[in-house]
Amino acid sequence: MSVSRVVELEGHIIDSGMMQAAFGIVMDHGGSFDVEEFDIGRHKDKESYARMLVTADTEEDLQRIVHELHQNGANLADPNDAKLEPAPEDQVVPHGFYSTTNHPTQIRYEGEWVDVEHIEMDCAVIVEETDSGVRAYTKVLNAIEEGDRVVTGETGIRVQPPERPRSQEGAFGFMQGGISSERPSESTIEQIAEAIEETKAEGGDVLVVAGPALIHSGAREDLASLVEEGYIDYLSIGNGFAVHDIERDLYGTSLGVNTETLDHARHGHKHHIYAISEVIRAGGIEEAVEEGLLESGVMYQCVQNDVPYVIAGSIRDDGPLPDTITDAIEAQNAIREQAHEADMVLMLSTLLHSVAVGNCLPSTTRVVCVDINPATVTQLLDRGSAQAVGMVTDIGTFVPILAENLLEEGAVELDD
Repeated sequence: MSVSRVVELEGHIIDSGMMQAAFGIVMDHGGSFDVEEFDIGRHKDKESYARMLVTADTEEDLQRIVHELHQNGANLADPNDAKLEPAPEDQVVPHGFYSTTNHPTQIRYEGEWVDVEHIEMDCAVIVEETDSGVRAYTKVLNAIEEGDRVVTGETGIRVQPPERPRSQEGAFGFMQGGISSERPSESTIEQIAEAIEETKAEGGDVLVVAGPALIHSGAREDLASLVEEGYIDYLSIGNGFAVHDIERDLYGTSLGVNTETLDHARHGHKHHIYAISEVIRAGGIEEAVEEGLLESGVMYQCVQNDVPYVIAGSIRDDGPLPDTITDAIEAQNAIREQAHEADMVLMLSTLLHSVAVGNCLPSTTRVVCVDINPATVTQLLDRGSAQAVGMVTDIGTFVPILAENLLEEGAVELDD
């Protein structure tokens, strides 16, 4: 005997491809469907609604289908409240706990829908009753505490994937174009500059995730200027970026190469380790700036302009610098704090750190990814963001043109 459930899709489900995706999910898993109701939005700004009966041979098959549909924004009709179970001990979640997507999510509690705070993928959802009302929020597994009320199953959960309506206006309209190495680079960079300006004008924060290739390519001074002029609010990097930025200030090289003349300096291969040694001697990057050891560069401007930075370490780091967070969990938490504050993220020529930041971002955050490797850009943008653009180009070309577009209009006003 077959079993069935009714699911609903709402919003720009045709333009976004949600309707087609739902049909495909049901058929790929061996089920069948019957569209019971379908109201089509007949204008660009009108939403559509579909009600669909999904049928499968067994309850297990149906649950698999409903799970996939739910991840893509199809929600059960007439849902019950979410199921809650206490965590049996620290860092242990109940069996069948709900693992989040990076899409805006709500849970149903005592008949009311509650927004889940700090949404990011691969987390548990915790529900608390506070003096000001009910609160739902995400927790990574290592932060779970015994007794936390954890959402289990998929009942009473509503996921809202980003939509792509036809009429997308403003500076962010172009950020639905995906990835291209063929579109005119200068016009795309100009649009990215406009998007940054709009983000800042709205009081938003811009996070830059950057790799050492940015320093090697000679774009250091331009990125430093963007920090100085208030266009960057947070910086997320690895030990290598900071080391080579500091090496450039102290010795005029990056990885032993003069970034202007491309000459290999004598004993230049030692410059990065000398730079680390000097910063350790000073006590840290901020102390090196204060005592006049460092006088230029991205890290210098971050200290001078109170721009918070997270330097996350890895097993391959030289040194590392005293400011590098070598505990992986501590580094994750620091990255997570920045990601939750960011309204726009620039991922500049670094795969590993961009993946780390991307794992913490909701799908509603505006993302720009630039890398010379198309595979890197594809991997980083394939996260369900509605407002994202990727550029396959040299970072040493991208950053100077971006800075030129932003700085020619003058510095932005920093928030008090």
